[in-house]
Amino acid sequence: MEDIDSRGKYPQDLVAIFHASFHPTKGNVIDWSLKASDDLSLEHLEFNVLPSGLHLVEQDVVYFTKDGQQGVCVFRRRKTTEEGHRGFRLSSLGILLARSQRPRPSRHVRALKELIDSIYSRMEVSGILEPTAMDWEAAHAFFEERKLRRSDLGGAGDWTGWGDELDGVYAEPDNSTPSLHLPHLLRILGPSSLTMYKHVLGRKRILIYTLPPVEVACILCQVAADMCFESQNEWNSTQTVTSRLKGKHKESINVLGMVTLMDLDRLEVESRTGRGWIACTTDAIFIEKPSYYDLLIDLTTSTPNKTTRPTFYSSKAIPPQPGSSRTPHRLSVIRFAWSDVRLWNEIDRILRLDSEDTSHNCCGPSSELKSKSITAWTDAWQVYEDVCIICAGLWMGSWRGNSTMSYSTANGVENWGSVRLEGDDDLTVDGAYVRNVGMGIEGRPLEGTSTSKSVRRASAMSWSSGKATVVGSSTMNTKTRQPSATLQPTPGPSEADEHYGLEQYHTAEEESHRRSNQISTTMALLQTFHAHTLFQLSVLEELLARQSALPSSSASASGERLIALTPKDIYAFELGPLSLIDAKYLDWLAQEYAGNSVKVVMKRGWKDILAAIFGYG
Repeated sequence: MEDIDSRGKYPQDLVAIFHASFHPTKGNVIDWSLKASDDLSLEHLEFNVLPSGLHLVEQDVVYFTKDGQQGVCVFRRRKTTEEGHRGFRLSSLGILLARSQRPRPSRHVRALKELIDSIYSRMEVSGILEPTAMDWEAAHAFFEERKLRRSDLGGAGDWTGWGDELDGVYAEPDNSTPSLHLPHLLRILGPSSLTMYKHVLGRKRILIYTLPPVEVACILCQVAADMCFESQNEWNSTQTVTSRLKGKHKESINVLGMVTLMDLDRLEVESRTGRGWIACTTDAIFIEKPSYYDLLIDLTTSTPNKTTRPTFYSSKAIPPQPGSSRTPHRLSVIRFAWSDVRLWNEIDRILRLDSEDTSHNCCGPSSELKSKSITAWTDAWQVYEDVCIICAGLWMGSWRGNSTMSYSTANGVENWGSVRLEGDDDLTVDGAYVRNVGMGIEGRPLEGTSTSKSVRRASAMSWSSGKATVVGSSTMNTKTRQPSATLQPTPGPSEADEHYGLEQYHTAEEESHRRSNQISTTMALLQTFHAHTLFQLSVLEELLARQSALPSSSASASGERLIALTPKDIYAFELGPLSLIDAKYLDWLAQEYAGNSVKVVMKRGWKDILAAIFGYG
């Protein structure tokens, strides 16, 4: 694919730019805007870009959607002595992108921040409180440079694989690509991230509750969708088809970004499509409205002063009261299933390989693994998880013996509870598999090789559509990426200048090494999720083919063909027959991939479970 920068200096995919502010008597208003078409409506966007609670922070970035079009805005809080403003002016400068296969509003964030800072700095110097037409000239020029001009967006909305997304023509030099935050967010969520993964693949409704700043929650919405993006999105490419089992929907789960109480009707409409959605909010009243979503992730329970993880809640319907026209719902805490341990071990191994070299300062406070001031009492959650993981390892291993290291402290207490099942975990189909340490999945060069940037990139995993390969040569493909020139220290006549140049050299080299590891780790994690998805879809496909060949397939009263899954069948998916969330997850997969005329039922009676445990039948 031709590089976008050869067609234009900037991606030309904007359809609107606008400025929203809080007025002391009118509330949130849009006081300036430019649109590519007069038919485009910006109604109610002022609430999405100025959500409740944002007045508590100095600056923030908010992602949102409007009528299926994604956008992003930069928020600023400015001090003022004006009467009625309570000491601050609250405003956001935002943009709206055209519809495309892969919208990338994050590519404009850096320039948008520079634009709003330049406008406000000029106003502060001149003492102007309200922007004038002259102040908006820079914003007008910004919009003209990036305005939509072609129906194909000049390639700005195309999708050609994760290689181009993270380290190719769509890569961003300042690491602002949301997908690169996947390792950091997995560390925050822990094994419960696999509960979120199941809801994303099952196309359920996911709501993230957060306190300002909201950029982390908005990024989490995009990253969660990325875990299943390649499996759910039928994108046009020359790559081979990775799964023969197709879902009802042709696009990935819908990323709504920031929503407010003004979006209640919109959420109901989105829910009826069956495509599923992911959104975030700062309105605590959503906690009292569980009928609008299936999974609630409360980020407020995880703060720098606490060692607890975000709390996951499942929305469950309860019997309605007599005469009630609406089915009530209630929230119940949900944790990861024991069957998730096998996949989490692989994910955790990849994260540990990169934990020492990759720092994450983009999502707020630095996330240190442990603080010296944290006692055993405050770390009770980690102890709880360790106990659950040990029990899960025994259960999922069918009482199969593991190595001594798995459950002992022979080589240090840090090994206690570190479950590692023996043997290779084949998570993919058609010959592709998740490799062990040293075979490339960890995104590191093999031992004994050079640590130069080009060799590190070539030694890392190069893959697309589930096809993982290890490139052993240090020669890079010039069509996909070009190695940068080797950085040299700045020469100077004095010893101080030489020392400064050496520091600059080491800083740039360390940053390059950190970014390379971050890209490799993210790609390895994305491939692991994609491989696991393909594995479970292949099991479902085989099961449907086997059941359809049986002449005694029963049918329901509505004419649907019933397929009964025994605990043995559930084991084939590497799921637990005793887990309620696993049973629901299989039902979600069947609804999306088995077809409208097929209904899957679970046989989870005590006789079936005992037969599966003791090997009868």
